[in-house]
Amino acid sequence: MLETQCSSSEKLHLFGVEMVTPICSEGGNEIVFFDVETTVPVRTGQRFWVLEFGAILVCPRKLVELESYCTLIRPGDLSAVALTSGRSDGITRSAVATAPTFEDVADRIYTILNGRIWAGHNIQRFDCARIREAFADIGRPAPEPIGMMDSLAVLSHKFGRRAGNLKMSTLATYFGLGQQKHRSLADVRMNLEVLKHCATILFLESSLPHVLTGEVGQGSFSMTTRSKTKKRLNEEELRRKSPPISPLNQRSLPCEKSNLGKVGHTMKGILCRTQEKQPLSNFIRHAHALMR
Repeated sequence: MLETQCSSSEKLHLFGVEMVTPICSEGGNEIVFFDVETTVPVRTGQRFWVLEFGAILVCPRKLVELESYCTLIRPGDLSAVALTSGRSDGITRSAVATAPTFEDVADRIYTILNGRIWAGHNIQRFDCARIREAFADIGRPAPEPIGMMDSLAVLSHKFGRRAGNLKMSTLATYFGLGQQKHRSLADVRMNLEVLKHCATILFLESSLPHVLTGEVGQGSFSMTTRSKTKKRLNEEELRRKSPPISPLNQRSLPCEKSNLGKVGHTMKGILCRTQEKQPLSNFIRHAHALMR
């Protein structure tokens, strides 16, 4: 069985296999992201041969990697593997010529996959079929999952076609994660990062649907800054301390028949005219006429 706790990371190399023991453990069923690289049939009657298997165990609560495993695999028909690869780090015939056979690593692969939640990109249609074929070749029952999460199906339903054709390479470019390497361990790690990015976007869109989808109408929402709030509070405080003067509180002064009385009488007339909803400019004009 796989170890679930270890005080430090430890790498072991056996038949080109890299195994990293976990550095932490969480309760619950781990999710295993896995990917297989295979030959590509070019003629009728040719079959797929598994050339590489890679997997990471992921904590479902924190989405952190607990353990990784990757190995090259020598196929039953070595001539089916190209001598050279069109990819910079592609798998060539010489690379798998000395690798272990699938039977050599079948126990390890079975232990990683069996009884766990399987996850990967397009695994339902492709990777799962290749795993079952490989175990059938050696006459052994294939591992079985307790759950399945195919990110291609999930993203097609939840994320839509905003990122193009939803191939892993297209999604990686969309999120700025670099180029897909088409190597098992690198691809499953990229798969996990793609899902994290997609989940974040969907969470934000569900939380702020009108803002992030550009459906905000005029006046539908406004931002209140600290300065605006302070100004509003100051104005309200001023109104409480200086209530408006009603006409009932106004005191009328008697007009005397002197020059000062005439001035007061004239001012009273000006104020009366301005109170009849006349523009402020009229008041200023009358005031200038009075002061001449």
